[in-house]
Amino acid sequence: MVAAGADQILEALDPEQREVVTAVRGPVCVIAGAGTGKTRVITHRIAYAIAIGVTDPSKTLALTFTARAAGEMRARLRGLGIPNATARTFHSAAIKQLMYFWPYSFGGAFPSLLTMKSGAIAEAIGRTDAALAPQTSTLREIASEIEWAKVLEISPDEYVESALGAGRTLRIPNNKPDKANFEDISKVYQAYETLKRQERAIDFEDVLLLTVGMLEEDRDVRERIRDQYRYFTVDEYQDVSPLQQRLLNLWLGNRDDICVVGDAAQTIYSFAGASSSFLLGFTKRFPKAQVIRLSRGYRSTPEIIGTANAILRQGGMIGEHGHELASMNEHGAKPEIAKFDSNASEANFIAKKIAELRAKSGDRVEVAILTRTNAQLDIFERELRVAGIDSQIKSSEKFFERVDVRDAMRVIRSASVLPSEGGNWYIDLVDVLRPFGETDYVHAFLGLAKSMRQEGAPTLRTYLRELEDRAEQNNPPTLPGVVLSTLHAAKGLEWDHVFLAGVSDGVLPMGNDIEEERRLFYVGLTRAKSELHLSYSGSPSPFLTGIL
Repeated sequence: MVAAGADQILEALDPEQREVVTAVRGPVCVIAGAGTGKTRVITHRIAYAIAIGVTDPSKTLALTFTARAAGEMRARLRGLGIPNATARTFHSAAIKQLMYFWPYSFGGAFPSLLTMKSGAIAEAIGRTDAALAPQTSTLREIASEIEWAKVLEISPDEYVESALGAGRTLRIPNNKPDKANFEDISKVYQAYETLKRQERAIDFEDVLLLTVGMLEEDRDVRERIRDQYRYFTVDEYQDVSPLQQRLLNLWLGNRDDICVVGDAAQTIYSFAGASSSFLLGFTKRFPKAQVIRLSRGYRSTPEIIGTANAILRQGGMIGEHGHELASMNEHGAKPEIAKFDSNASEANFIAKKIAELRAKSGDRVEVAILTRTNAQLDIFERELRVAGIDSQIKSSEKFFERVDVRDAMRVIRSASVLPSEGGNWYIDLVDVLRPFGETDYVHAFLGLAKSMRQEGAPTLRTYLRELEDRAEQNNPPTLPGVVLSTLHAAKGLEWDHVFLAGVSDGVLPMGNDIEEERRLFYVGLTRAKSELHLSYSGSPSPFLTGIL
């Protein structure tokens, strides 16, 4: 594919987006509100810098926080004729460097990577006198605490005091005070680290810690990596942790060709160690940085954006921590709010509303039900199943590990070596997938192919590379059916119709950090493009006061 020219890259950008894209020399800080086109801006800026000779594709490194977001960046860059620019998550970039340089810096075979902590934590509990039951929810809570401690570089000995000082709260089903549970978790944390050393295994936090250590201690490796990457872009910069920032500092060195993009109003991972202080303090580190705000909202209707802006005002988030958006879309329906006597009646009502919506607009209409916790999703899944409506709980299954998906990919791989008849590889793909029938994954494959075809992907081989890249990153294409997701998992996604359920007192907000919960609610509101439905049972969330 031919790379887009500089003038072509600037087409169809609004004035603020164009200002970002043409600010090709760092440091640059972009405050990008929800739905303002930040991924488009990021990729166009990289493409524009390459088009005018400021940098080379092989020298660029774009960083983000999810495999899906990194995959979308790579797809957009390919659409701009730049197939070899690197866009990765922090962990993916770090592990690639760590594995490559391991023989030089550490010697021996690379350790095994612990992708799930639960089994190791359960064994660690058994090695201690900690009074913690190894049930799934408890294991998940302990894993979250260990991850929080490690990204803040807090040792097991420091954990109890640090957790108390940070006001951490636990959802562990026993009657013990948090301090006693913190003490038990400290013991498990220590045993977990010992177990990993004995098994010669590392987890994802170790990947960052070891990469940081390697770069700090090995000057030759540090210089080689700095020579490799010279042009940096960081997406979702409000979610960076102190450990990730430390790694970024080592990658960057004393250079300043960096563009960070974020929105403090969407900081929703403080509980995991993320801090918006790096975004808000960017101009202190780089006093000459250009700061550009994107405020034109292209995702949502004025009614939805008006509701989201009300939440910003409600929490005093206007100004340094956030800014109001202006919708560029036509007016739509005012967000609805509904009260119910029980969770069951709420779920039943929403299932009926979705059935009506699908009867009117077709079963391909984009619909999501968002809740504060995973446990809340179960009743909606049941109600939709009773109503005969397909649904998918986000991230509940590894798509590319399904046998039928692997079979389909083998067929696509075989077909990709043949030239497409008439140059239309999409028709060839439809033909080779026809024997698999009207399945969810075929629809997902074809939906991705259609969007890539529209973006100018030239061959079936190009499409296959995208699929294989997504398989490596566990970044599946969009599946049909109603999406069931927590608010955290919905970050960065969007749907035409969003049902934000369980907006009840004691559920949202949950825990002690009211402002973080308010930001999470704001993220949920801004996922909706056309229609937003809010509902609760019992007492309403205080966040609903005065916004509708």
